[in-house]
Amino acid sequence: MKFQISDEESHKAKIPHEIFLTNLIGNHILWFIAALGMAKSYWQPVALVPLVSIALLGYTLWRARRSRAIDPWYVMCHWQICARRSRIFIYMLLFTLAVSFLGWLGYSYLGWMPEAVYALVGGAGLLPVMVTVLVLILMESDALHQAALHKLPDSIVQRWPNPGVPVIEEQASAE
Repeated sequence: MKFQISDEESHKAKIPHEIFLTNLIGNHILWFIAALGMAKSYWQPVALVPLVSIALLGYTLWRARRSRAIDPWYVMCHWQICARRSRIFIYMLLFTLAVSFLGWLGYSYLGWMPEAVYALVGGAGLLPVMVTVLVLILMESDALHQAALHKLPDSIVQRWPNPGVPVIEEQASAE
């Protein structure tokens, strides 16, 4: 649905998506790859990746909760979209930590070969996270574009009912 909102509200609605995309692309892809190149000499740049990610994800979740009380409805809805996707990303990171822990247990206590641990952690741990990052980047890019066009998905409007913001255009039905 497309809503009649001000350009200022549209700009504010883009902020959560920009923060999340900065975390995914800037931190988890660009900075992480650059830091890996220096990892043999300096471990600190690699250690910044999870710290920055935790800070940005924590801020997003905190701000989304706070948004329910202080932001206009349209802006609040976009914070809720971003918070939901942030939780998905957090769950995927926790899954990777659990798989890595299992790999460590297998190597340390079960006598697994290092190759088996690499296969487990890389295949079952990192691959789903990389696919999730790609999908989340696509979804957040679309949400950023929708915020600029003053649009919201119907599912969000159903979950967070419209308190009277004028609707310009209903969602077109698929033919």
